[in-house]
Amino acid sequence: MEIINDLVYINKTALKKSYNLILKNWLLIFTGFAYAILNFALFALVGILFRGVLSIIAGFVMALALSSFISNYLYLLYNVVRYGKFTLYDFKYGFKVFIWKIYGILFIGWMANYILSLFITPILSSFIPYTVIGFIINLLIFVFLNSLPETIYLKELSPWDSIQYSYYFIKENFIQWFVSNSIFILITYFLTGRILSNVFMIHIGLSVNPSLGSILLYLIGQVVFTYMMIYRGVLFDILSTSTIRKRKFMRDLY
Repeated sequence: MEIINDLVYINKTALKKSYNLILKNWLLIFTGFAYAILNFALFALVGILFRGVLSIIAGFVMALALSSFISNYLYLLYNVVRYGKFTLYDFKYGFKVFIWKIYGILFIGWMANYILSLFITPILSSFIPYTVIGFIINLLIFVFLNSLPETIYLKELSPWDSIQYSYYFIKENFIQWFVSNSIFILITYFLTGRILSNVFMIHIGLSVNPSLGSILLYLIGQVVFTYMMIYRGVLFDILSTSTIRKRKFMRDLY
């Protein structure tokens, strides 16, 4: 019963605060267009500049650019959650704030994937299909590193410590974190047909056939996605700075 009371309390607080924040920062909804354009330009530029022998470093450039885009979005969320607003300066400055932390996490992920594919997967594949192994690994990453974006911009930790913190945070707050987040994921799926399975997703992808209906659904989906990302930051801030006992005390006090 106490867990239900706690869920009601934290969500009442987080949902209301997130609603007020998105009203004040509605421009955040349209950053998805900016990232989509930047991604398109980046792929085109890399395809032109990094050919032949230079294609070897294309992966490094792409990973660094991706880290920069993610850094930008997380920095905007940081300002919204911490200070209630973001500015044009924050948008320009945000590309470099968390870039090396994110790049370090992506590198750790690449190394882990390399070790798994080289040593673990060949052994497991003798009695478990590759597709099942891949699904299990991706599911574990999605679940236990789900709060990694919030850990990056709300906690001053190294790449490896951020991964560890996210794991222990989910372990301690599994129900409180996933009850509402699962609802947002389902709503986004029904609106856009896209499953939010990427931990570092920063916008909803626009359909290759942009009809009026698909654009409208995209905009609605982007609104829900933006609200969800603000909500996640607010919820993470509540859960990471309090315990269920402390929240019960505060609830009873007021």
